[in-house]
Amino acid sequence: MAAMKLRLAKFVFGLALLPVCVALSMTLWRALCILGQSPTRLPMLPAFATVAGIAIWALIWLLLPPFTRTYILGHELTHAFWSVLFGGRASRLRVTPYGGSVRVTRNNAWVTLSPYFFPLYTFGVALLWVLSAWLFPVVQPYAPVFLFWIGLTWSFHFTFTIRFLTVGQPDIREHGRLFSLALIYALNALSLTAALVAVSSWSFPEAAGHVLEGLRWQGQAARTLYEWALTQLPR
Repeated sequence: MAAMKLRLAKFVFGLALLPVCVALSMTLWRALCILGQSPTRLPMLPAFATVAGIAIWALIWLLLPPFTRTYILGHELTHAFWSVLFGGRASRLRVTPYGGSVRVTRNNAWVTLSPYFFPLYTFGVALLWVLSAWLFPVVQPYAPVFLFWIGLTWSFHFTFTIRFLTVGQPDIREHGRLFSLALIYALNALSLTAALVAVSSWSFPEAAGHVLEGLRWQGQAARTLYEWALTQLPR
């Protein structure tokens, strides 16, 4: 009974996330438009390095055998990392070309779904850059090198996430398809929008305001539709 109530609660939460996904999509599109309209404000070399990383991985994805074992290793390590974040422990990591597993002592929706919204390799590159820039300021001119790897690893995360979501993943079934996919989409859209805002002329408060405006617009549209439906009922 408790499991059924929890699954129902996740389904309702997934429904509630749908307007958020729409609002984030609208804000992501707006961020792309602003970025495209203000090329002079964008540092060209860092932008080129990031796009080059994305493009290089796209070529690797299309022309070379997939790095499935590398993705599975990152997938299982992400489960372990998020379990540790929630105070658990991880052990018995196993990786094969056909799948993998890791034993965790703390498990919840965030731990289970983390590989689909948290690009571990990208996080590792970004963390390495932050630490390097803090400890050795002389590496600042090499920022485009790190941005190249950030673009490549994020593209790696994106392509494999799409690929594995198209097959029956037990991680998705465990928490319900609607809840899982809505949460994964929202967090990926949020992280990508934040990255675009960081390198554009748009500010984070303005982007947040755009998200809220998107939610408000959807609320007004739903209200209008509801009122119209009531007028169509027979008297």
